[in-house]
Amino acid sequence: MTITFTPLTETFGAEVHGLNIAAGTSDADMAEIVRLFNEYSVLVFHHQDIDDEQQIRFSRRFSELGNFGGLEKTVVSNAGAGTEIADISNVDPTTNEIIPPSDKRMIFNSGNEMWHTDSSFKRIPATASLLSGREVPPEGGNTEFASMRAAYADLPPETKRQIDSYVAVHDFAYSRGLIDPTLIGNDQQRETPPVPQAVVRTNPVNGRKNLFAGAHASYIRGLPVEEGRALLQELTAFATQPKYVYSHRWQPKDLVMWDNRCCLHRGRSWEKAIYRRVMHRTTIAGIGPTTD
Repeated sequence: MTITFTPLTETFGAEVHGLNIAAGTSDADMAEIVRLFNEYSVLVFHHQDIDDEQQIRFSRRFSELGNFGGLEKTVVSNAGAGTEIADISNVDPTTNEIIPPSDKRMIFNSGNEMWHTDSSFKRIPATASLLSGREVPPEGGNTEFASMRAAYADLPPETKRQIDSYVAVHDFAYSRGLIDPTLIGNDQQRETPPVPQAVVRTNPVNGRKNLFAGAHASYIRGLPVEEGRALLQELTAFATQPKYVYSHRWQPKDLVMWDNRCCLHRGRSWEKAIYRRVMHRTTIAGIGPTTD
C-alpha cells in the first residue's frame, strides 16, 4: 500500500497513513518518510503494534535511508542504560507495578516536562526520536511539540542578525539541576560534560533555518551568563507560543517521531499514581557537531 499523509497544523506535523511497521517497510515508503520528516518535522503513525526489536529495525532503516548517524545508546541515568531503547515509563520493569511519583526515577524523568530537544547535551546532538506508546493513560500525558523553524521565520530581522553566530553551551547537569541539584551524580557528569551548540541551525536538505534552544541550553558564549540565559529563555518562550505548538493526544500503539534539530518537545503530566504510561524511545544520532 502506498503511504499517504495529512498535515496536522498549518506550519508543521503530519499524520502518516498506510504503513504497517511490524510487517516491514519498503525502500520507497521509507524514502517518503524521510522526505516527510525533513518537511514536516513531526510524524504520527497510528495503530503500530510493535515490539522493541521491530522499533529498532525501523529506526535503523530510517537512519540508513536518511543518511543520519545511527542509533544512540542510552545514558547511565536511563533505565536499560547502554541499550538502544530508552524506557520512559512510570512502570517498574521488574515488578510491573506503578512507580510511586516520589521515587527518584520519576523525579528525574519529570525533567522531560520541560521544553527540550533530545541529546542536545551531547557533542553530536540527536537528529530524530521515535516514541512508541505501548500503554497510555486515558487522560493527560500528552506530548507537545514546538516548531523552532516556524518561530525562527517570524523573528524580527534584527534578532536573526543578532543570534546568527551565537553558540550556546548545553549541559544536562544544568537542566536537571533546575529540578534538583542532586539528580546528576559524578558518573553522569563525566558522561555528559557541557557541549557547544549553534543557536541557529540549517536543515541540510531544504536549507530552512531554525532556533536551537530549550532546557539544556545553559548560557551563550561571549555573553554574561545571566544575560545569555535570559535571551535563551526568551527565544524558547517565543518558539513555544500556541501558534507554533502541536499537542499529541496519545492513543494506544501510536508511534510518533520528531526532528530534534528543529523541534522542542515536552511531556505533560497525568495521574501518575493511578494510570500506567509505558513509552519506549529510540533515538537517532546526528552526523556531526553543530559548531566548533
